[in-house]
Amino acid sequence: MTQPWPAGSATGLGSLPGTDPAEATRLIFGELPDLPHLPELPARGAGADMIGRAVSLLVDLPVEIVPSGWRLTARAGRDLRVARDFLSRDLDALQEVAGDYTGALKLQACGPWTLAAAVELPTGHRVVSDHGATRELGASLAEGLSRHLAEVQARVPGARLVLQLDEPSLPAVLAGAVKTPSGWGTVRSVQDNVVEQLLGDVLALAPAGGRLVHCCAPEVPIALLRGAGADAIALDATLLTGRHTDAIGELLEGGGAVLLGVVPSSDDRITIAAARDRILRLWNDLAFDDARLGSAIVPTPSCGMAGASPGYARKAMEVLREVGHGLLEDRS
Repeated sequence: MTQPWPAGSATGLGSLPGTDPAEATRLIFGELPDLPHLPELPARGAGADMIGRAVSLLVDLPVEIVPSGWRLTARAGRDLRVARDFLSRDLDALQEVAGDYTGALKLQACGPWTLAAAVELPTGHRVVSDHGATRELGASLAEGLSRHLAEVQARVPGARLVLQLDEPSLPAVLAGAVKTPSGWGTVRSVQDNVVEQLLGDVLALAPAGGRLVHCCAPEVPIALLRGAGADAIALDATLLTGRHTDAIGELLEGGGAVLLGVVPSSDDRITIAAARDRILRLWNDLAFDDARLGSAIVPTPSCGMAGASPGYARKAMEVLREVGHGLLEDRS
Protein backbone atom coordinates (compact mmCIF):
# COMPACT_ATOMS: atom_id res chain seq x y z
CA MET A 1 0.00 0.00 0.00
CA THR A 2 1.22 3.49 -0.83
CA GLN A 3 0.94 5.90 2.08
CA PRO A 4 -0.11 9.51 1.35
CA TRP A 5 3.11 10.89 2.86
CA PRO A 6 6.54 10.70 1.20
CA ALA A 7 9.30 8.36 2.30
CA GLY A 8 11.55 9.96 4.89
CA SER A 9 8.71 11.80 6.61
CA ALA A 10 8.47 12.60 10.31
CA THR A 11 5.48 13.88 12.24
CA GLY A 12 4.03 14.76 15.63
CA LEU A 13 1.23 13.01 17.47
CA GLY A 14 -1.03 15.95 18.29
CA SER A 15 -0.59 18.09 21.37
CA LEU A 16 1.94 20.88 21.82
CA PRO A 17 2.70 23.47 24.52
CA GLY A 18 1.36 26.99 24.16
CA THR A 19 -1.97 28.66 23.51
CA ASP A 20 -1.59 30.30 20.07
CA PRO A 21 -2.92 28.04 17.28
CA ALA A 22 -1.39 30.11 14.47
CA GLU A 23 2.05 29.99 16.07
CA ALA A 24 1.78 26.24 16.64
CA THR A 25 0.62 25.63 13.09
CA ARG A 26 3.48 27.65 11.62
CA LEU A 27 5.94 25.69 13.77
CA ILE A 28 4.58 22.35 12.60
CA PHE A 29 4.51 23.23 8.91
CA GLY A 30 7.99 24.68 9.17
CA GLU A 31 9.64 21.81 11.06
CA LEU A 32 7.61 18.81 9.83
CA PRO A 33 6.78 19.77 6.24
CA ASP A 34 6.38 16.24 4.83
CA LEU A 35 3.61 15.16 7.24
CA PRO A 36 2.31 18.16 9.21
CA HIS A 37 -0.63 17.84 11.55
CA LEU A 38 -3.38 19.94 13.08
CA PRO A 39 -2.10 20.81 16.58
CA GLU A 40 -3.94 20.41 19.88
CA LEU A 41 -3.18 23.00 22.57
CA PRO A 42 -4.54 21.71 25.92
CA ALA A 43 -2.93 24.59 27.87
CA ARG A 44 -5.87 26.76 26.76
CA GLY A 45 -8.08 24.92 29.23
CA ALA A 46 -10.93 22.41 29.34
CA GLY A 47 -12.25 21.74 25.88
CA ALA A 48 -8.90 22.15 24.12
CA ASP A 49 -7.56 18.70 25.02
CA MET A 50 -8.06 15.37 23.24
CA ILE A 51 -11.42 14.59 24.88
CA GLY A 52 -12.62 18.17 24.54
CA ARG A 53 -11.91 18.20 20.83
CA ALA A 54 -13.70 14.88 20.38
CA VAL A 55 -16.85 15.92 22.24
CA SER A 56 -16.93 19.12 20.18
CA LEU A 57 -17.36 16.90 17.11
CA LEU A 58 -20.29 14.86 18.46
CA VAL A 59 -23.58 15.28 16.60
CA ASP A 60 -26.81 15.44 18.64
CA LEU A 61 -25.06 14.26 21.82
CA PRO A 62 -24.48 17.34 24.01
CA VAL A 63 -22.06 17.14 26.93
CA GLU A 64 -21.06 19.24 29.90
CA ILE A 65 -18.18 19.31 32.36
CA VAL A 66 -18.76 17.90 35.84
CA PRO A 67 -16.12 17.45 38.59
CA SER A 68 -15.26 13.96 37.28
CA GLY A 69 -14.98 14.98 33.62
CA TRP A 70 -17.26 15.19 30.59
CA ARG A 71 -20.83 13.91 30.93
CA LEU A 72 -23.70 13.50 28.47
CA THR A 73 -26.46 15.97 29.15
CA ALA A 74 -29.84 17.06 27.81
CA ARG A 75 -28.76 20.24 26.03
CA ALA A 76 -25.61 21.99 24.93
CA GLY A 77 -24.23 24.65 27.27
CA ARG A 78 -21.21 26.86 27.75
CA ASP A 79 -18.67 24.02 28.09
CA LEU A 80 -19.50 22.61 24.70
CA ARG A 81 -19.55 26.06 23.09
CA VAL A 82 -16.04 26.70 24.42
CA ALA A 83 -14.75 23.38 23.04
CA ARG A 84 -16.26 24.09 19.63
CA ASP A 85 -14.81 27.58 19.65
CA PHE A 86 -11.33 26.18 20.29
CA LEU A 87 -11.64 23.87 17.29
CA SER A 88 -13.00 26.67 15.11
CA ARG A 89 -10.01 28.84 15.98
CA ASP A 90 -7.64 25.96 15.21
CA LEU A 91 -9.20 25.52 11.76
CA ASP A 92 -9.06 29.26 11.09
CA ALA A 93 -5.34 29.18 11.93
CA LEU A 94 -4.80 26.15 9.70
CA GLN A 95 -6.46 27.87 6.77
CA GLU A 96 -4.54 31.10 7.36
CA VAL A 97 -1.15 29.39 7.61
CA ALA A 98 -1.56 26.48 5.21
CA GLY A 99 -4.57 27.09 2.99
CA ASP A 100 -2.40 26.68 -0.13
CA TYR A 101 -0.57 23.60 1.17
CA THR A 102 -0.46 20.49 -1.02
CA GLY A 103 0.53 17.16 0.48
CA ALA A 104 -0.33 14.83 3.34
CA LEU A 105 -2.04 16.47 6.33
CA LYS A 106 -2.79 14.54 9.53
CA LEU A 107 -5.79 15.16 11.76
CA GLN A 108 -6.05 13.63 15.24
CA ALA A 109 -9.23 12.62 17.04
CA CYS A 110 -9.95 10.57 20.12
CA GLY A 111 -11.07 7.11 19.04
CA PRO A 112 -14.54 5.79 19.94
CA TRP A 113 -13.38 3.39 22.68
CA THR A 114 -11.18 5.83 24.54
CA LEU A 115 -13.95 8.41 24.26
CA ALA A 116 -16.49 5.90 25.61
CA ALA A 117 -14.13 5.13 28.49
CA ALA A 118 -13.77 8.83 29.34
CA VAL A 119 -17.25 10.31 28.90
CA GLU A 120 -19.94 9.61 31.49
CA LEU A 121 -23.59 8.75 31.13
CA PRO A 122 -26.02 11.00 33.06
CA THR A 123 -25.92 8.35 35.80
CA GLY A 124 -22.18 8.87 36.31
CA HIS A 125 -21.16 5.53 34.81
CA ARG A 126 -18.82 5.49 31.84
CA VAL A 127 -20.46 5.24 28.44
CA VAL A 128 -18.42 2.09 27.74
CA SER A 129 -20.43 0.29 30.44
CA ASP A 130 -23.52 0.46 28.20
CA HIS A 131 -23.15 -1.21 24.80
CA GLY A 132 -26.12 0.62 23.31
CA ALA A 133 -24.83 3.99 24.49
CA THR A 134 -21.37 3.14 23.17
CA ARG A 135 -22.77 2.40 19.71
CA GLU A 136 -24.68 5.68 19.78
CA LEU A 137 -21.57 7.58 20.83
CA GLY A 138 -19.54 5.92 18.09
CA ALA A 139 -22.12 6.80 15.44
CA SER A 140 -22.25 10.40 16.65
CA LEU A 141 -18.46 10.66 16.57
CA ALA A 142 -18.35 9.14 13.09
CA GLU A 143 -20.84 11.67 11.75
CA GLY A 144 -18.98 14.54 13.38
CA LEU A 145 -15.63 13.34 12.06
CA SER A 146 -17.07 13.04 8.57
CA ARG A 147 -18.10 16.69 8.72
CA HIS A 148 -14.72 17.63 10.21
CA LEU A 149 -12.79 15.93 7.42
CA ALA A 150 -14.97 17.64 4.82
CA GLU A 151 -14.42 21.05 6.41
CA VAL A 152 -10.65 20.62 6.57
CA GLN A 153 -10.62 19.48 2.94
CA ALA A 154 -12.56 22.59 1.96
CA ARG A 155 -10.17 24.85 3.88
CA VAL A 156 -7.02 23.12 2.55
CA PRO A 157 -8.09 21.78 -0.87
CA GLY A 158 -4.65 20.44 -1.76
CA ALA A 159 -4.35 18.27 1.35
CA ARG A 160 -4.29 14.47 1.27
CA LEU A 161 -5.96 13.78 4.60
CA VAL A 162 -4.71 11.27 7.14
CA LEU A 163 -6.93 10.43 10.12
CA GLN A 164 -5.24 9.45 13.39
CA LEU A 165 -7.53 7.94 16.01
CA ASP A 166 -6.03 8.16 19.50
CA GLU A 167 -6.89 5.05 21.54
CA PRO A 168 -4.76 5.05 24.71
CA SER A 169 -7.58 3.40 26.71
CA LEU A 170 -8.24 0.61 24.22
CA PRO A 171 -6.17 -2.03 26.07
CA ALA A 172 -8.06 -1.20 29.30
CA VAL A 173 -11.40 -1.60 27.49
CA LEU A 174 -10.34 -5.02 26.17
CA ALA A 175 -8.98 -6.11 29.54
CA GLY A 176 -11.98 -4.95 31.59
CA ALA A 177 -9.84 -2.43 33.46
CA VAL A 178 -11.92 0.75 33.08
CA LYS A 179 -12.90 1.89 36.58
CA THR A 180 -16.50 2.20 37.77
CA PRO A 181 -17.59 5.46 39.50
CA SER A 182 -16.79 4.06 42.95
CA GLY A 183 -13.24 3.27 41.91
CA TRP A 184 -13.55 -0.16 43.50
CA GLY A 185 -14.81 -2.08 40.51
CA THR A 186 -14.22 -2.20 36.76
CA VAL A 187 -16.41 -2.23 33.69
CA ARG A 188 -16.82 -5.63 32.05
CA SER A 189 -14.41 -6.23 29.17
CA VAL A 190 -15.62 -5.73 25.61
CA GLN A 191 -15.17 -8.52 23.08
CA ASP A 192 -12.48 -8.09 20.44
CA ASN A 193 -14.89 -8.36 17.51
CA VAL A 194 -17.15 -5.64 18.95
CA VAL A 195 -14.19 -3.31 19.47
CA GLU A 196 -12.87 -4.02 15.99
CA GLN A 197 -16.22 -3.38 14.30
CA LEU A 198 -16.85 0.03 15.85
CA LEU A 199 -13.26 1.16 15.40
CA GLY A 200 -13.38 0.03 11.78
CA ASP A 201 -16.57 1.97 11.15
CA VAL A 202 -14.88 5.19 12.25
CA LEU A 203 -11.58 4.51 10.48
CA ALA A 204 -13.43 3.90 7.23
CA LEU A 205 -14.25 7.62 7.06
CA ALA A 206 -10.65 8.38 6.04
CA PRO A 207 -9.21 7.76 2.58
CA ALA A 208 -7.56 4.39 2.06
CA GLY A 209 -3.90 4.59 2.99
CA GLY A 210 -4.53 7.34 5.52
CA ARG A 211 -6.15 5.36 8.33
CA LEU A 212 -4.02 5.45 11.46
CA VAL A 213 -4.45 4.41 15.09
CA HIS A 214 -2.21 5.72 17.88
CA CYS A 215 -1.93 3.77 21.13
CA CYS A 216 0.76 4.68 23.66
CA ALA A 217 -0.11 1.87 26.09
CA PRO A 218 2.12 -1.18 26.64
CA GLU A 219 -0.40 -3.81 25.47
CA VAL A 220 -1.16 -2.51 21.98
CA PRO A 221 -3.52 -4.93 20.16
CA ILE A 222 -1.75 -4.63 16.81
CA ALA A 223 -3.59 -7.49 15.10
CA LEU A 224 -6.97 -6.08 16.14
CA LEU A 225 -6.05 -2.64 14.81
CA ARG A 226 -5.04 -4.17 11.50
CA GLY A 227 -8.32 -6.05 11.41
CA ALA A 228 -10.19 -2.79 11.94
CA GLY A 229 -8.57 -1.38 8.81
CA ALA A 230 -5.62 0.61 10.14
CA ASP A 231 -3.07 1.32 7.42
CA ALA A 232 -0.55 2.49 10.01
CA ILE A 233 -0.12 2.23 13.76
CA ALA A 234 1.62 4.74 16.04
CA LEU A 235 3.56 3.17 18.92
CA ASP A 236 5.98 4.22 21.66
CA ALA A 237 9.31 2.54 20.92
CA THR A 238 10.19 2.39 24.63
CA LEU A 239 7.16 0.17 25.33
CA LEU A 240 7.82 -2.42 22.66
CA THR A 241 8.97 -5.91 23.57
CA GLY A 242 9.89 -8.96 21.55
CA ARG A 243 6.29 -10.13 21.42
CA HIS A 244 5.37 -7.08 19.35
CA THR A 245 7.93 -7.78 16.63
CA ASP A 246 5.98 -10.44 14.74
CA ALA A 247 2.80 -8.34 14.72
CA ILE A 248 4.70 -5.29 13.47
CA GLY A 249 6.35 -7.44 10.81
CA GLU A 250 2.96 -8.66 9.58
CA LEU A 251 1.70 -5.07 9.44
CA LEU A 252 4.68 -3.97 7.35
CA GLU A 253 4.58 -7.09 5.19
CA GLY A 254 1.00 -6.21 4.31
CA GLY A 255 2.04 -2.76 3.11
CA GLY A 256 1.32 -0.86 6.32
CA ALA A 257 3.55 1.56 8.18
CA VAL A 258 4.62 2.24 11.76
CA LEU A 259 4.84 5.68 13.32
CA LEU A 260 7.47 5.01 15.93
CA GLY A 261 7.87 7.17 19.04
CA VAL A 262 11.62 7.62 19.33
CA VAL A 263 11.94 11.04 20.99
CA PRO A 264 10.77 11.72 24.59
CA SER A 265 7.56 13.75 24.68
CA SER A 266 8.71 16.03 27.51
CA ASP A 267 11.99 17.80 28.24
CA ASP A 268 14.84 15.31 28.25
CA ARG A 269 18.14 14.61 26.56
CA ILE A 270 17.59 14.31 22.84
CA THR A 271 19.96 13.36 20.04
CA ILE A 272 19.62 12.27 16.45
CA ALA A 273 21.84 9.26 17.13
CA ALA A 274 19.68 7.96 20.00
CA ALA A 275 16.44 8.36 18.06
CA ARG A 276 17.89 6.71 14.98
CA ASP A 277 19.28 3.83 17.04
CA ARG A 278 15.82 2.97 18.38
CA ILE A 279 14.53 2.66 14.84
CA LEU A 280 17.47 0.60 13.62
CA ARG A 281 17.22 -1.85 16.53
CA LEU A 282 13.63 -2.62 15.60
CA TRP A 283 14.44 -2.77 11.91
CA ASN A 284 17.30 -5.21 12.47
CA ASP A 285 14.97 -7.44 14.49
CA LEU A 286 12.45 -7.38 11.64
CA ALA A 287 15.15 -8.26 9.08
CA PHE A 288 13.50 -6.39 6.21
CA ASP A 289 15.38 -4.90 3.28
CA ASP A 290 16.96 -1.56 4.20
CA ALA A 291 15.50 -0.01 1.05
CA ARG A 292 12.06 -0.12 2.68
CA LEU A 293 13.05 1.60 5.88
CA GLY A 294 12.28 5.20 4.88
CA SER A 295 8.77 4.38 3.72
CA ALA A 296 7.87 1.87 6.44
CA ILE A 297 8.89 3.84 9.55
CA VAL A 298 7.88 7.42 10.42
CA PRO A 299 9.68 8.86 13.48
CA THR A 300 7.51 10.67 16.04
CA PRO A 301 7.63 11.75 19.69
CA SER A 302 6.75 9.01 22.16
CA CYS A 303 3.41 10.74 22.79
CA GLY A 304 1.91 14.23 22.68
CA MET A 305 4.16 17.10 23.72
CA ALA A 306 1.75 19.28 25.70
CA GLY A 307 3.96 18.92 28.79
CA ALA A 308 7.16 19.99 27.06
CA SER A 309 8.69 23.45 27.01
CA PRO A 310 8.31 25.35 23.70
CA GLY A 311 12.04 25.19 23.08
CA TYR A 312 12.14 21.45 23.62
CA ALA A 313 9.15 20.90 21.32
CA ARG A 314 10.89 22.79 18.53
CA LYS A 315 14.13 20.87 19.08
CA ALA A 316 12.26 17.57 19.09
CA MET A 317 10.70 18.37 15.72
CA GLU A 318 14.08 19.32 14.28
CA VAL A 319 15.55 16.01 15.43
CA LEU A 320 12.60 14.02 14.09
CA ARG A 321 12.87 15.69 10.69
CA GLU A 322 16.59 14.90 10.47
CA VAL A 323 16.02 11.30 11.58
CA GLY A 324 13.28 10.83 8.98
CA HIS A 325 15.44 12.15 6.16
CA GLY A 326 18.34 10.02 7.42
CA LEU A 327 16.29 6.84 6.95
CA LEU A 328 16.55 7.35 3.20
CA GLU A 329 20.33 7.00 3.29
CA ASP A 330 21.92 3.86 1.90
CA ARG A 331 23.02 1.71 4.88
CA SER A 332 24.80 -0.88 2.77
